[in-house]
Amino acid sequence: PILYSYFRSSCSWRVRIALALKGIAYDVVPVNLLKDGGQQARIRLPLLSAGFSAEFKAVNPMQQVPVLKIDGITLSQSLAIIHYLEDTRPNPRLLPQDPKKKAQVRMIADHIVSGIQPLQNLSVLQQMGEKKMEWAQNCISSGFQALEQTLQHTAGRYCMGDEVSMADLCLVPQVSNAERFKVDMGPYPTITRINKALLELEAFKVSHPSRQPDTPAELRA
Repeated sequence: PILYSYFRSSCSWRVRIALALKGIAYDVVPVNLLKDGGQQARIRLPLLSAGFSAEFKAVNPMQQVPVLKIDGITLSQSLAIIHYLEDTRPNPRLLPQDPKKKAQVRMIADHIVSGIQPLQNLSVLQQMGEKKMEWAQNCISSGFQALEQTLQHTAGRYCMGDEVSMADLCLVPQVSNAERFKVDMGPYPTITRINKALLELEAFKVSHPSRQPDTPAELRA
C-alpha cells in the first residue's frame, strides 16, 4: 500500500490511525499542501525528484489528501478509505456490530468530517484573510458544543463505549486542530477526556503529525 499524506492533514491522520490499528504496513508519499500558494503542487516521491501538480492530479483529480493505493485500486476521501479497510481487514473492528451503535459511530464521524473539519480546512481559511483564526475558532467551537452533548450519551472510555471506533479516528485529529487554533477546550470535558485516553494508545502515537516523514524538524516529537 502507498499512502499520499501530509503530516498536518487531519484527514490523512484518520487514515494513518486506521492503518496502524489494523497493522497494515505502507509506504508514504508526502504531499506538501503549503507549497506554491497552498496548492498540492509538488509531491516528494521516494528516491525521486519532486513532481508537479499534474502528477498528483493524475492520482487524485481533487488534488486532496489522503489517497491510498491498495489492492490494485486508488481511493481518496478518508472515510471511504477507512470503510474499505474495515470491509477487507475487519480486525480489529472500527464499527460496532450492533446496528444502533454502528449508526451512532457513523453519526459522530460525520459530525466531525462533514460538519466541522471542512469549514476550517486550508482551502477555506485561505479565503478568510486576517479573520482566519477567528473563523476557525467559531466553526470548531460551534461543532464541539453539539459534539460534547452527543458524546455525553454515547461515551465510555472512548466515543462509543470502551472500544475504539471510527468516531475516535475522527475526534483526535479534530481536537489537534482545535488546539492549533487556540480553541478554549474548557467547555468540552468529555471531548478532552476521550482525546487524552486515545492519545495514550500506540496507534495514535505513531500516526501523530509530529512523527511523520514530512514533519518539519522544529515540529518533530
